[in-house]
Amino acid sequence: MKHSFYIALLICTLVNSVPVADAQDYILGEGDVLTISVYDQPDLQSTVRISGDGMIALPLIGQLSAIGQSVEKLGNGIESLLADGYIINPHVTIFIEEFRNRKATILGGINNPGLYELKGHTTLLELISKAGGLKEKAASEAIIQRDQPDSKQKKVIVVNLFQLMEQGQESLNLTIINGDNIYIPKKKVFYVTGEIKKPDVYDYEEGLTVIQVLTKAGGLNDKAAPSRIRIIRSTDGKENVLEKVKMDLTIHPNDVIVVPESYF
Repeated sequence: MKHSFYIALLICTLVNSVPVADAQDYILGEGDVLTISVYDQPDLQSTVRISGDGMIALPLIGQLSAIGQSVEKLGNGIESLLADGYIINPHVTIFIEEFRNRKATILGGINNPGLYELKGHTTLLELISKAGGLKEKAASEAIIQRDQPDSKQKKVIVVNLFQLMEQGQESLNLTIINGDNIYIPKKKVFYVTGEIKKPDVYDYEEGLTVIQVLTKAGGLNDKAAPSRIRIIRSTDGKENVLEKVKMDLTIHPNDVIVVPESYF
């Protein structure tokens, strides 16, 4: 994954080297600088900084509270005010030209975990790079916990890093916003041992069955007893042994699949 990571990061840097107008989840705060445009109304374009009391000043509207709102909510509010006697069916676009000091935490399977300052527009790939890249044993997903306006519940976003880094799905390269907590879990694995051609540790995939595991491990050797394959599985700290497992049984992370030797 590492080689593709740096290619993806280069593409990401080139694509995102301009100001971003679409950080809809970002919550506005004191010090943010916004460029606010109204379609087909060039005289109404304004570049404003949110003041210490959370206000901005706009043509026709005057003073307006912006702090604590998402970009989308503020845009909708401005459209409603302009439509009230000023402009028929206004369309407002908001660009965040300059962000206030913002920070995000990234932990888990990362080389330099910690709290990072977000300077300007920062994507998930850029933050991973800033934090030293992924560890070899990192899972192929990132879990983002994000504050939501008017809610004590955090929004949970799961990003498939394989699809982002290996397959180049740029839509997954999310903008990181103030207060985000990113966690990259440890890679899930399983073990295959005994009379198998390639005994080893393998990356876990959701839905894998015993027959698929045996195929992944190169198949049984001539001494194997397929009817007596067992799985050693830990559940709530207790070790259980599943005897004479069926080939269509689904395996779990950390399972040890044991292929015994035939009696004959």
